[in-house]
Amino acid sequence: MNKILFKLGVLLICLMPFFTRAQSKGFSISNGEFKQDGKIIKIHSGEMHYERIPKEYWKHRLQMIKAMGLNTVATYVFWNYHEIEPGVWDFKTGNKNLAEFVRLAKSEGLYVILRPGPYACGEWEFGGYPWWLQNNPDLVIRTNNKAFLDACKTYLEHLYAEVKGLFANQGGPIIMVQAENEFGSYVSQRTDISAEDHKAYKTAIYNMLKETGFPEPFFTSDGTWLFEGGAVEGVLPTANGESNIENLKKQVDKYHKGQGPYMVAEFYSGWLDHWAEPFIKIGSEEIASQTKKYLDAGVSFNYYMVHGGTNFGFTSGANYNEESDIQPDITSYDYDAPISEAGWATPKFMAIREVMQKYSKTKLAPIPEKIPVAKYPNQPVKSSMDVLSWIKKEKAVVNDQPLTFEKLGQGNGYVLYRKRFTQPISSGKLKIEGLRDFATVYVNGVKVGELNRVFKNYELTISIPFNGILEILVENMGRINYGAEIVHNTKGIISPVFINEYEISGGWEMYKMPMSEVPAIKNEMIKPGRPVLYESIVNINKPADTFLDMSAWGKGIVFVNGHNLGRYWKVGPQQTLYVPGCWLKAGENKFVVLEQLNENTQKELTFTDQPILDKLN
Repeated sequence: MNKILFKLGVLLICLMPFFTRAQSKGFSISNGEFKQDGKIIKIHSGEMHYERIPKEYWKHRLQMIKAMGLNTVATYVFWNYHEIEPGVWDFKTGNKNLAEFVRLAKSEGLYVILRPGPYACGEWEFGGYPWWLQNNPDLVIRTNNKAFLDACKTYLEHLYAEVKGLFANQGGPIIMVQAENEFGSYVSQRTDISAEDHKAYKTAIYNMLKETGFPEPFFTSDGTWLFEGGAVEGVLPTANGESNIENLKKQVDKYHKGQGPYMVAEFYSGWLDHWAEPFIKIGSEEIASQTKKYLDAGVSFNYYMVHGGTNFGFTSGANYNEESDIQPDITSYDYDAPISEAGWATPKFMAIREVMQKYSKTKLAPIPEKIPVAKYPNQPVKSSMDVLSWIKKEKAVVNDQPLTFEKLGQGNGYVLYRKRFTQPISSGKLKIEGLRDFATVYVNGVKVGELNRVFKNYELTISIPFNGILEILVENMGRINYGAEIVHNTKGIISPVFINEYEISGGWEMYKMPMSEVPAIKNEMIKPGRPVLYESIVNINKPADTFLDMSAWGKGIVFVNGHNLGRYWKVGPQQTLYVPGCWLKAGENKFVVLEQLNENTQKELTFTDQPILDKLN
């Protein structure tokens, strides 16, 4: 018996190194430190969203991150980017191949931090939620609500199926997963919901992530003063926008058993921008100096953003404040980040790289070559087509009251609301308090004014003749992505229309115009003031990145070879649209512009090799 015990003891001693290696394999948080394969590491990360960058440029942007001296890339996953219709999922086409992005990050020597939400914020349409969630009367977003949690579970199950095998404990690069996002700030704004219900919700999301298969460690992120509402027991709390290291350590210790690791999950290298507001800039020296403070203190960090990219299509979100009912985000997500919208190394990039080099034991990777950029000659407009005539060839939805985009089964784009009057109105005040968000108004095809939620302009004086037709072309400028008002996010005309205090009901015709595809342009005569589709065929010898200068235009969107470049608006501060060279081809390239205002008939497209992001009109 003693011999058997002795042999077992020897066997256990021999196996101990194996068990130690097995337990230390992968990424972990232990004894107040981040560890990779048992060795202490610091996370020096940059946020970059694969959704906002053409797939062809992913490698270049990841190499830029590496050259700045970082070892990690963080990314949001936006639920509505992948569930493109209810129950229809896409993780493969175009920019949507998340797994490929993660594998590419690994090949460039970078760890990955995954931020799956389900709520993401990120100045993205509806904070990442699919718009049709609002059509379920039993569903309440971001709450301990069964219908909502069931929808979240379905999303997380589909997401996990894509990233399974890519976590650090499986040999992959994903080291951490965020549980929800900035929930503490939401708790502070939604005092109408009990603390118990808030806690039940955040706990449910955390448990759901684990049950779905996402491995530890997880983290939460909030302002340090908001940890009480956002922190989850047993999960590392990280800070957003915290420059005071003592505050950071004090709050993390309070909610993490008296120890770190200490991380600023959103170190703001720039800031977000809205239409009709100044473009915000943060100085290079300020960011470089704060970087040095974090490095000296052994604090891990994630630049938000290291590279912003572009809100292509209808993906930009919106905020709001006391002065404006909505603050739509501009198309560019340049963010005044170290790596510009087009992927250029800025002075901020160089200042950070210099600091990081001083703290690196090895020479940093070289800065990759700049992607070619060109200023193409101005190109004439070849064809134009009246939008109101074109859209009315479609079948209308008829209802007594105007219907929201959501009730019409449309998420983005435009809807034309049309009403015939059997009696004249000599002078009336049209009032649409439920406008969401921008409208051009026509009587018998002639423009009579604009209504605009941005400037709280909800009424105008009109006259309608006998048998006259009122038309209202309404644009969704992006759903609110942050704050308590995220729960009020239907679009179009969401309440009754009034003229002189009389509700206008009966016989409303609604024409859907999602602009999910590029229309075929039939050249025809057009009239000033009416929305127009313009087409230009641009011959290019050598495709390169470029910018469309839209400062002479009014308001609208632009397609190039079928890709929606996003919105432009003369109010600024953005006056150019970024055109990725990888979306151009040698030979003919088709540009289509939907110009909503058409105050002046447009004759040509203007190209430039420099962005204009800070010019207000």
